[in-house]
This record gives sequence, structure tokens and C-alpha cells, in this order.
Amino acid sequence: MTEEKVYFKTPKGNALCGVLSRPDKKHDSVVVICHGFRSSKDGKSSPQLQKILNGRNIATFRFDFFGHGESDGKFEDITISEAVEDVLGAIRFVKAAGYLKIGLIGTSFGGISSIMAASKSEDLGVLVLRAPVSNYEEKELSKRGAGGIKEWKEKGYVEYDDEGRKFKLKYAFFEDFGNNNGYEAGKNIKIPTLIIHGDNDDVVPLEQSIKLSKIISNCKLEIIKGAGHDFSDENDFIRTLESAANFITTKL
Repeated sequence: MTEEKVYFKTPKGNALCGVLSRPDKKHDSVVVICHGFRSSKDGKSSPQLQKILNGRNIATFRFDFFGHGESDGKFEDITISEAVEDVLGAIRFVKAAGYLKIGLIGTSFGGISSIMAASKSEDLGVLVLRAPVSNYEEKELSKRGAGGIKEWKEKGYVEYDDEGRKFKLKYAFFEDFGNNNGYEAGKNIKIPTLIIHGDNDDVVPLEQSIKLSKIISNCKLEIIKGAGHDFSDENDFIRTLESAANFITTKL
């Protein structure tokens, strides 16, 4: 296996950082791996997915979204539309590198970004979604209520506290939701799709994935009993990665 750190540009000129990992035996298949909110290409799942897929002779390309990891931009300026362009840019990058069979894996925030990108791209052969957000507007209204959204708008941003590190997120993130409805986008996804979701997810309701799985025409839903959003139980976590790899190996 060989790893290469690379940078590619978005239409807006932002430089995004990624890692292209090639198995020792040359092959024409690659999987683009999209991390979750406030995570990175070097988080827990992406490197492990890389290892599993490389072991099956499939190349991987894990990258940092705008405002995350080693990529350009401030986290507070991220929107789903920006992230969708990032995913499409990553797909273009691996296609230009000569890969003929391209798969896509998205987790949580990377899930909605992948849903939207898959609905717009004609270059993908398979899609896997782990605990994806399908409709952010629905999720945020449920979490914050109308009053919380109004406060977000008036203040201009919301603030997150993640293990002592504070993050701001501008109201433009909420305003952009209308442009990125995963349920509507799902109608345009025809490639084989696997959705993996825990039935104890308190961040993204399982009901979103159930609904999306009925909209995407060629979709399998795998529900992991007792699992939360992060699949924190090691057995559940490994199961999601193996299920993803098995599906991709079969379909790509």
C-alpha cells in the first residue's frame, strides 16, 4: 500500500487536503470517504475504512471538508452546499487520476453531502451512508425548536463546545438547508445504496434513514440494534465498516 497526501481545488478556489491510498496491486476501483461534522479524514473511521478496503484491493481517497482538518476555510463558514461541491471535487479528482469505478461513503454530515453529490454525479457506481443526516432542517427544528432557530438567526451564529474547544456556526448553514433536501435528492439516486443506522441514535433519528431507504430505488437498510450515532461499541463500529466494505466489494 502507498499513501500520498494531495491537495485539490474547489470551484471557489479553496484548497482541500486528501490522502490517496493505493493497494500494492494496481486496480481501477476507488472509494471516496467523507467524514462527519467537526471530524476529519484522520478521524476514527476513515483510516480504518482505508485499511479494510485497501486489503480488498480497492484504493481510497479520504479528504477534509472545507473548514475541517488540513483544508482551507473556517469551520463557521461551512454549508451543505459547500460540502457537496467538496465531494464532487473529490470525485472529479479520482476520475482524473484514472479510476474507472468510483464508490462513495459518507458518515453523518458527510452522509447528507454524499446523498446530494450522488444525486448530481454520473460517475458513481455505489453509495454507502453511515448514520446519515437526510434532512438537516427537520433535525435542527426538532433539536432547537422555532425559538432556538429564531435566536440563531438574530445572533447570526450558534456556538458548540466540543471537549473544551468552542466552534461557531453561522446562520447561513441553516438558510442553506432548503437547497439540500436528501429526500428529494434520493429520488435521483439509482446506484446500489446501503444505509447503516443504529436504532439508539439520539443525534440523527433512525426514521430519517427509514424514509430515505424507501425513496432510493435500489437501497438496502441495515439497522444495528442498540447502536448510537457514533457506533461507540467496538463490535458495532467494526460491523459498520465490514458491512460497508462487503457491500462495496460486491457492487463496485
